[in-house]
Formats: sequence, C-alpha cells, structure tokens
Amino acid sequence: MQNNKIKIDIVSDVACPWCYVGKKRLEKAIKEWDGAEIEIEWHPFQLDPNIPKEGLDRDTYLTNKFGNLEGPLEMTKRLEESGKEEGINFNFGKEWLAINTLPLHQLLHVAGEEGFKDTLKERLMRAYFDENLHLNDVDVLSTIMAEYDWSPEKTKNILNDDAIAYSVKQEIAHYQQRGVNSVPFFIINDKFGISGAQPPATFLEAFQQVAPLKIIATGDSCDPSTGIC
Repeated sequence: MQNNKIKIDIVSDVACPWCYVGKKRLEKAIKEWDGAEIEIEWHPFQLDPNIPKEGLDRDTYLTNKFGNLEGPLEMTKRLEESGKEEGINFNFGKEWLAINTLPLHQLLHVAGEEGFKDTLKERLMRAYFDENLHLNDVDVLSTIMAEYDWSPEKTKNILNDDAIAYSVKQEIAHYQQRGVNSVPFFIINDKFGISGAQPPATFLEAFQQVAPLKIIATGDSCDPSTGIC
C-alpha cells in the first residue's frame, strides 16, 4: 500500500542557533503546504561533545573556538537579525553559557517515546537561546520538565541513565556515518538531504519532488494487476 505521508528526519542540536532558525522556517513551509501529510522525527547531534559538565562562559567558549571575540560577536548579530525574522529573540549576552547537550538529548529521547519530542525541542531551544537559562543545571531542567508533568525524580533518573546516554550516542554516530557532519540537516523521505537553515521555498520544492501524485479525477481504466478493464 502506498504511504502518502512525507517523512522528514531532522538531525539537530539544541545548542545550534541555526537549528532553531531552520525549525521555524520549516514550520512556515509546512503551513503553506497543502499536499500530503508531513511527519517529523528528530534525531540528536552534538556540535561540541567535549564541553565540560559545568559549561563554559560565553567569552571563554568563543575565544577557545574561534581564537578571538570580535568575529564571533559579529556573527551573533547576524543570528539575532535572522532570529527576529522568525520570531526568535536570541540572547547572546555575557550570561549565556555553552553547555554539553548530551543530557538534553537524553530528555528528548524519552520525550519521543512519550510523544512530545517536537514540543520539548522547541521549549529547550527557547530556554537556551531566548531565556538564557543554564541548561546544565539539574534544578533548571527539573523546573522545565515539570511543565510536562515530570517529577524531579523522573528527570534526574533520566539524566543519570547510562543506557539512555548510550542510545543517544549510538544514534548520533549513525547519522555521522551517513555523512551528516553539520546541522541542521533535513532528510526527506530518505531521498533528499537539505543542509542548513534554508528558506521555506526550498522545503516546499523538496515536498513537491517527493509528494505522491494527487489524483483529481477518476474514470474508466484498465488495471494490469487485476486484468480488469
């Protein structure tokens, strides 16, 4: 039987600002699309798995990564402008903290099993980029997860679960082996790959490429599978 859905696998990291922008642009495209139903599945990625548990302050992180502050701070201005167009209020003030996102992906892993990964992805990105919350703090994460009726104990147990962490790392490795080395990366019906935060028109074009033929009228015909005319 033909599957009439369009499946989009999205590889992204919570700490990736362009992933946040890309999510918003994809959502715009989906709102414009009037064809086949679209199904989304999120997959983890870590831009920097070597960030220590306590995180790194903004200036230390940017200096370590780029060798100076001037260039990266100019880049954040561009991000802030792009974010405003998508309703995102990027806040890269001095309080911003670079974090290791593995624990966040562990929460998302279980949220996926419970059916609210997309909602939680949005919430964590907003907390990290708009609200400037320090998401390496277990109490901060417990407060966020309480919005989804998770107890602090449940949140802490998931964060401390080595088996969940291993599953996340395996999934990251799987997509790296498939050639995903930057994010966001969108895989549409396992046929087309879209790299980066592309405009809605790019997504709409891809949807047209993979969408099943839309039958607008039917009449007498011959079916070779049944031999009936």
